[in-house]
Amino acid sequence: MPTRSTFRRSPLLRSLRVVAPLLAVGLLATSCSSTSGQKPAGDPVSGGTLTYASGDAEPTCLDPHVGGNYPQGLISGQYLEALVSRTTTGTVIPWLADSWTVSDDGLAWDFTLRDGVSFTDGTPFTAAAVQANVAHLQDPATGSSTGYLALGKVTGTEAVSPSVVRFVLSEPDSALLESLSQPWLAMESPTALQRNQDENCAAPVGTGPFIVESWVKQSAITLVRNDDYSSPPQDASHEGVAYLDAIVWRFIPDSASRYAALQAGEVDVIDNAQPDTITQAELTKTIQHIDAPRPGASNRIELNSGKAPFNDPLVREAFIRSANVDDAVSSLFMGTTDRSNSALSSVEARALQRPDLFEYSPAAADQLLDAAGWTSRDSEGYRVKAGVRLSVEFPVSTNQSIPAEQSLFEQLQATAKETGFEVNLAPMDLSSWYGALAANEYDAVSAPYSKVGPDVLRILYHSDGITPAPSGYFANLAQVDDPAIDALLTEAAQVSDADRRASLYTDAQERILSGYYILPLYDQQNHFLLSTAVEGARALPTVSTPTFYDAWLNR
Repeated sequence: MPTRSTFRRSPLLRSLRVVAPLLAVGLLATSCSSTSGQKPAGDPVSGGTLTYASGDAEPTCLDPHVGGNYPQGLISGQYLEALVSRTTTGTVIPWLADSWTVSDDGLAWDFTLRDGVSFTDGTPFTAAAVQANVAHLQDPATGSSTGYLALGKVTGTEAVSPSVVRFVLSEPDSALLESLSQPWLAMESPTALQRNQDENCAAPVGTGPFIVESWVKQSAITLVRNDDYSSPPQDASHEGVAYLDAIVWRFIPDSASRYAALQAGEVDVIDNAQPDTITQAELTKTIQHIDAPRPGASNRIELNSGKAPFNDPLVREAFIRSANVDDAVSSLFMGTTDRSNSALSSVEARALQRPDLFEYSPAAADQLLDAAGWTSRDSEGYRVKAGVRLSVEFPVSTNQSIPAEQSLFEQLQATAKETGFEVNLAPMDLSSWYGALAANEYDAVSAPYSKVGPDVLRILYHSDGITPAPSGYFANLAQVDDPAIDALLTEAAQVSDADRRASLYTDAQERILSGYYILPLYDQQNHFLLSTAVEGARALPTVSTPTFYDAWLNR
């Protein structure tokens, strides 16, 4: 029987041996930009409708099991809940699972479920419901990517009793709790999951504080309060039902239009705020700012080492030395973020920063390209070898890269040209971008990937990640195939000793960074601007998505 690492719902939580610390985002503060707690202006008031305007891509499916991208995570946290959550200090805490134990060999995890919880269609939340969710995530027909990869070591589940579910693993997984805290593995009604996928995509059924009432595509999703809600996470500021009557979730792609709508009072919250907008907002007394960098990986450019020209490490390093990232970040982001020199977000305690590997040096780049045999230039100044121009195909998702980031890519394109690289930036919508990646029609790409904890390195850089998930997406876009990196990441994902795990992740990062497979840029950005009438909103300390369970309108 499992005997180790038991957790209970109590104010004093013991530290779990497999959890790496995570600095995360808490409640809004009274200043314009903050991540600390907010002292309410008065007692919370029930009622009213909050209007949220997203600049991220409108999901094609509201069920985050299907695919598993960030836009789904942004909204699904309002109506779906996970087995566990995390505090702002990184401790894993109960949510729909009240407690858990892990066996001595690490191959069985038993989760005791919270009593008296039902999905909003009346289906009780039981061990069988958890089993149905795991099966849904692992079913190739679902087309899951993020959730599917996170459950890669789970070989089955068992209903020990109606209130206890056992996860059976093929090998120990030190990141299992971190994975289960993510919105892409949230629990859905097993009754609703029996519907066809189109029906479930249109209105997933969860246990959350809100319910999907309607979805007018390319316009808005309306969420209404769940009047039977009873399962807030342990770090929520109140119990019972949400204060808000409803949330209208609008889609306004243009950043200037979103900010204008916030200024005019047409919306209460906007995401994907641009650097110039943030600086403007901080001069006002009517707008608040949540700066919530995402955990997991940094925002970075992946270099496709699986084919020319970046199958040559000299060319990879030359491209990186050709990129004047520091000046681009400084000029374009106006102090709203800092340059990263790590594969991991600065939110992650295990992040290794190696600025010496990413210094801008055109002279060094020239020497590296000469050594790699790219010694000639054509009439346009681009390097040529055996009659082939040194070209880099760089698809850009306009749904995921904000305008400032697209401008950064253009600046890097210009500095790389000086060294002799032709960088072909190809802006495209999200669907076309995924298609280009699936067809291996890229040499460089900026691909955001959010996963709690340093195990994201295994997802992104273990050679297993070159094999696509059932959705068709593969996470190892740098196509790193290094047995030494594989060995380090495999062991780190299994060991329970915190010091050993930290050492393994440090060594793995050292090989990834010094192999010049990636060009780190900055933390993945989440900037939310809110009217000062919005009280109690926060970003969850899991993947920094917003939650409005504790929010109320002071107007």
